[in-house]
Amino acid sequence: MADPKGFLKTQDRELPARRPVSVRLMDWKEVYEQGDAATTRRQAGRCMDCGIPFCHHGCPLGNLIPEWNDLTWRDEGRQAIERLHATNNFPEFTGRLCPAPCESSCVLGINQPPVTIKQVEVSIIDQAFANGWVQPHPPERLTGKTIAVVGSGPAGLAAAQQLTRAGHTVAVYERDDRIGGLLRYGIPDFKMEKKHLEARLTQMMAEGTRFRAGIEIGVDISWSDLRARYDAVIVCTGSTVPRDLAIPGRDLDGVHFAMEYLVQQNKAGAGDDLLGQITAEGKHVVVLGGGDTGADCIGTAHRQGALSVTNLAIGIQPPTERPEHQPWPMFPTLFEVSSAHEEGGERKYLASTVEFLRNDSGEVRAIRVAETEYLDGRRVPKAGTEHEIPADLVLLALGFTGAEPDQLLGQLDTRFDQRGNLERDGDYQTTTPGVFVAGDAGRGQSLIVWAIAEGRAAASAVDRYLEGSTELPFPVKPTDRAISV
Repeated sequence: MADPKGFLKTQDRELPARRPVSVRLMDWKEVYEQGDAATTRRQAGRCMDCGIPFCHHGCPLGNLIPEWNDLTWRDEGRQAIERLHATNNFPEFTGRLCPAPCESSCVLGINQPPVTIKQVEVSIIDQAFANGWVQPHPPERLTGKTIAVVGSGPAGLAAAQQLTRAGHTVAVYERDDRIGGLLRYGIPDFKMEKKHLEARLTQMMAEGTRFRAGIEIGVDISWSDLRARYDAVIVCTGSTVPRDLAIPGRDLDGVHFAMEYLVQQNKAGAGDDLLGQITAEGKHVVVLGGGDTGADCIGTAHRQGALSVTNLAIGIQPPTERPEHQPWPMFPTLFEVSSAHEEGGERKYLASTVEFLRNDSGEVRAIRVAETEYLDGRRVPKAGTEHEIPADLVLLALGFTGAEPDQLLGQLDTRFDQRGNLERDGDYQTTTPGVFVAGDAGRGQSLIVWAIAEGRAAASAVDRYLEGSTELPFPVKPTDRAISV
């Protein structure tokens, strides 16, 4: 185990400092300062190597957290990355983007601040890339089987890497002009710079994975043709249908879905010239929705030079401490101050948006808001509490309702469930033989760790479907094969 007395000697939770707000708002670089190796080792030493490590329960990937905590404390970085890669293809993504449910189920967290598992994870992979320890692992032989992966987000990339290393020929199709899905165009650079994505894609290409950007399946190639060309197909298109807000004024200029806004900024950051880019510069911005996507919009608006940023959530403000109905080791819903919230703006809860108000040019000028009250279990605007909030730009970050069904329904014999997700069995296979689904397209909007876990598990299911005798290069968490659908 790590330091047997580490959790007694070091009881404080230490994380890298965030760059000063005034400095980081001038660029799009990541928020956090470079972590200190001694601090990371000290934090890893707080791990108690529990007899029953509940952090495994909290992590859908089944990461071997106590093992690589111990190796980090012993300054054995090369062995640490081997144990980390044994269950997680992309710790450079999860270490930056995952909300870390593993930390919520850390046993130390019962009466002390939990181990900084996420920070230890990202320090391991950053050290590995810096020292050249992350190398391609091409297969020793090819099976002759071909697989198409549709969608290049974390689920698609995980499935592709697993199957390529097992000796199958894998092509990843992406309708955007660059590979990466939401990792490329949905995540702002201040949360994860794209150099981390590029480094991993370079490794995957060297292993033999083929990438086909700018091709939309269902339009450029029909789903039925794709199925005929390949021995198996994995749908990893995500949950991309945004939840709308059908109130008066929704069609006004200046009211946009969050992803329209974030994608354009990421393209601009990549050097693309965009005509009519949605920008917050010089505007009063209102973001509807209190989740991570809303926070991404807030941080982006600050960097673009918004006059003001207001974040509205319809529900009650979460507590700052773990509530009784979400005891350890559950993942609690808590009030959090992300880096974007720290940078400014106002957050309001119990705020029901009633109407978008227009100016003479047909543009949004304000929103009419009322307090939220609960009647018969429903959230409704409270009469007599309406007021206006100035708004030149409104961003809807209200979550997503499922996968896009149009081409799939017309071109393959697939079905969708009542939640808008592709139906599948316990082996991730849809109602069309040979067509599998992984990630948010099958489970609904979820965490990046679930996307990677499902990509790995679906790859294992495809390998069995193809009756391949090649053992997958990395183990798959057994419970992934029994995920409720």
